[in-house]
Amino acid sequence: MASSGQNSAGRTDGQAGQRLLEASERAIDRFLDAAWMERGLSRNTLTAYRTDLVALARWLAARGCELPAADREHILGFIAERVEGGARPRSSARQLSSFRRYFRWQVREQGSGKDPTADISMPKIGRPLPKSLTEDEVEALLDAPDTADPLGHRDRTMLEVLYATGLRVTELVNLTLAQVNLNQGVVRITGKGGRERLIPLGEESIEWLQQFIAGPRAEILAEKQTDYLFPTRRGDRMTRQAFWHIIKRYSQRAGIARALSPHVLRHAFATHLLNHGADLRVVQMLLGHSDLSTTQIYTHVARERLRDLHARHHPRG
Repeated sequence: MASSGQNSAGRTDGQAGQRLLEASERAIDRFLDAAWMERGLSRNTLTAYRTDLVALARWLAARGCELPAADREHILGFIAERVEGGARPRSSARQLSSFRRYFRWQVREQGSGKDPTADISMPKIGRPLPKSLTEDEVEALLDAPDTADPLGHRDRTMLEVLYATGLRVTELVNLTLAQVNLNQGVVRITGKGGRERLIPLGEESIEWLQQFIAGPRAEILAEKQTDYLFPTRRGDRMTRQAFWHIIKRYSQRAGIARALSPHVLRHAFATHLLNHGADLRVVQMLLGHSDLSTTQIYTHVARERLRDLHARHHPRG
């Protein structure tokens, strides 16, 4: 027999479901506020948590349950339904990770109760190797912008800085003038979790930055004011999406056939450092990885590259 607020199919009626969803969203807001204050998580990370948790909350509300009251069977049912709908293991693993963070926080906040995700195993997923570029492809990409144009000069400088430092794209587009010290040749970055790191710029990117700041940057701004190092003509910072389109346009111009992600030069930065003998822990520090295992994936890329070079150039390869 259907319970109050539920129809004969076991689904919650509209108004009752809406009340349950609103209660769940209030709990999600409290969790996100706590996560931001305790760990200084980025806006992108918090948005991802919200997206995952709201999806679960909607599914639960349709079944007469608030998020804080979810049990193990609820979580497994939600994941199973998504898998049946074609969700990939990586997507399910990401969502389960979000759920775990929420329910662990809830247990800590309440001082009692049980984490319904505690006994749920993560889906097994293969860790894909990051797509990288050869050194010749990087050179072609860097040479693609028309540096006689102020925007082209800006784009070339951004690509040079990205390849020289291995910054995340979000870190690059949010760079301010105050973060760059050309006299010392370093850039100061506050990355994930509020961790700060100093990264050398290298002679080539320093030279491009000096030229850009001395002239093209002011031409782009046309008397507008901003602290962002790489502004748009509106005087604002560039978005990650806009930079993705820049990479895409210049990769086509450079004759690079495969699609490139916004992080392609970050991957190339790490891979090429390791190819040329850099210590893995140094690369970890420069990339801002909290865990060395995250950086170790690049050693696989480097080994593949070395095997390829050996096969092509050794007389018995």
